[in-house]
Amino acid sequence: MDLRVEKTEKAIRNAFLELRSSKPLEKITVRELCLLACINKSTFYSHYEDIYQLSDTLESETILSMLRGISLTHEDSMRNPDIFARELCLAFMSHLSIINTLFSGKERSRLADKLETELKRAIFRLYPEYEKNPQKNILLSYCIQGGYHAYINNQSQGAEILTQTISDIVRLLQPLWI
Repeated sequence: MDLRVEKTEKAIRNAFLELRSSKPLEKITVRELCLLACINKSTFYSHYEDIYQLSDTLESETILSMLRGISLTHEDSMRNPDIFARELCLAFMSHLSIINTLFSGKERSRLADKLETELKRAIFRLYPEYEKNPQKNILLSYCIQGGYHAYINNQSQGAEILTQTISDIVRLLQPLWI
């Protein structure tokens, strides 16, 4: 990537995150983002269709970054779902700042939905038979969505207690995984 393009992209993203940390997504305008990023509107539109596409891009990159920290590349990840749950909690912790910025307000549930979609996609690559199994599909949704909401809504309990409790719950569900 050209250095100027890279610098502009970084300015756009930083300006967006700064604005997003203090206002809802629907209140951010291209005009104010451009002022903060020191670019003109045509430059912004050469990178993104609108604010929502920029937000969606950053959200997707965050999800993919989180997934890189989860061991989905080997079959043991489904045979030891408590380890999987622990890694998912650690991924939340390591991305908490950007999660709280990008997925705040009305966007809060988007993370769980996007995370579920991407995690299922990765799991179905390893276990194609899970995709057509309603029980496995429901169980995955329950664990991903439930784990996410339990984590987000109980952060004040402390990372260790939260992670251990979620891992314990998933371990109890293990007989349904296999």
